[in-house]
Amino acid sequence: MSGRSAASRRTVLRGMALSPVAGLGLTACGGGEERPSPPTGPVELGTESEVAPGSSKLFWDHNIVVSRNEDGSFTAYSTLCTHASCPINRLKGTKLICPCHGSEFDATTGRVLREPAVAPLTPLSVEARDGTIVAKPRT
Repeated sequence: MSGRSAASRRTVLRGMALSPVAGLGLTACGGGEERPSPPTGPVELGTESEVAPGSSKLFWDHNIVVSRNEDGSFTAYSTLCTHASCPINRLKGTKLICPCHGSEFDATTGRVLREPAVAPLTPLSVEARDGTIVAKPRT
């Protein structure tokens, strides 16, 4: 007989109960699922009037945030979190909040406001064409 004691029934059942929870944690941190990617070409987002001067709008279906400066010019960023590529789906004023790990970004500058992300959001080129906001990757 070996020197190790057999696992108790309670230990085995506890391990079985925690296995699915551990799997969910791994999935949330970048499991095998395919992540969205930033735009690879021009994307029409909406009308200029949808983004008032001094505000930001999240175009969550394209993973892009657009901000309009007081002078009427636009800035745009990919809203894929630079920590784990989670799509950011919450905009509070001009603060973007990642649902996966709580990173926060300034929607007007792309700058990190709260970790765990440390890299700023990816900037995009943006312009208004005939009243429509169009974003695309920077070249």
